[in-house]
Amino acid sequence: MVSSYDIDIDVETEYVPEDSRPNDKRYTFAYTITMYNIGVTSAQLMRRHWVIQDAHGQIQEVRGVGVVGEQPYLEPNEGFKYTSSVMIATPVGYMHGTYYMQAEDGTEFEVEIPRFQLSLPHTLH
Repeated sequence: MVSSYDIDIDVETEYVPEDSRPNDKRYTFAYTITMYNIGVTSAQLMRRHWVIQDAHGQIQEVRGVGVVGEQPYLEPNEGFKYTSSVMIATPVGYMHGTYYMQAEDGTEFEVEIPRFQLSLPHTLH
């Protein structure tokens, strides 16, 4: 069954050594999000909420309008891809969040961004 409001999320992460300072407990990770409208109704990303956790359990929350300065509007079968970054105090951490969308018919709905891992290469098996 096809849903009217359905956005698929794919995440890729990468450690950014040139922006990191391990001696100062600053580890930078880039994350690339691809969102794809698999529903039958056009929708626009209005806001986001991220929960970022390092290996010590320290949590940062980030809320804001759109992503990377944009509020992408997705027709059915259309995607949007962007890259951003985050800094945490440990070589391993996690993120998850929510996109707040508005469909062309005015319906507001949430898209959960599943938890994904941030880690230095070869840190975890």
